[in-house]
Amino acid sequence: MVKVYSIDGVTPVVDPSAYVHPTAVLIGDVIIGPDCYIGPCASIRADFGQFTMGRGSNFQDNCTSHSFAGGDVHMGEYCNIGHGAVLHGCVLHDRVLVGMNAVIMDGAEIHDYTLVAALSFVPAAMELPSGVVAAGSPARVMRDLTDQERQWMADGNQDYVNLTRRCLDTMVETDALTQIDDRAPRLAIEGSKPLYMTRKEG
Repeated sequence: MVKVYSIDGVTPVVDPSAYVHPTAVLIGDVIIGPDCYIGPCASIRADFGQFTMGRGSNFQDNCTSHSFAGGDVHMGEYCNIGHGAVLHGCVLHDRVLVGMNAVIMDGAEIHDYTLVAALSFVPAAMELPSGVVAAGSPARVMRDLTDQERQWMADGNQDYVNLTRRCLDTMVETDALTQIDDRAPRLAIEGSKPLYMTRKEG
């Protein structure tokens, strides 16, 4: 059962087509849109400000969202928030990718089709334009996003939209096997590859 908490009479809202892992925590003014994915151990605390998540976006394992009083976190459609990332009082437009363990601070605004590299730190009130790669601590715009990278971002997002449906349809809590059952099918999933492999393949 997903851990959902009301505070001051405000209860999270989750679209029925979204998947929220049972170990995730949702508190307060949370609005999760259709086809979204919330991963294991994600924490979305909307006890000081609102959190919204647009269609087809994902918020992966161990991600955290929060804000100061009166601050909100808004994610547009088809955003990818990588494992361990932190969003604090910021706005992400559509098709933004935030890499693993990146931090986006209060008042930051990230426009469409922007890639924030893993481990980057986007400082308070920074605005990143559409269609760029930003990296570093503090983050800075490195260059424009390539067409190949845009496609890679879209493919990765589709992987998570597909995962949402797979989780809703087939994921169940169970006990581990004590030995390998050779007759059991193992996972064979078609999907996107790491960016370095995508670049190698041209």
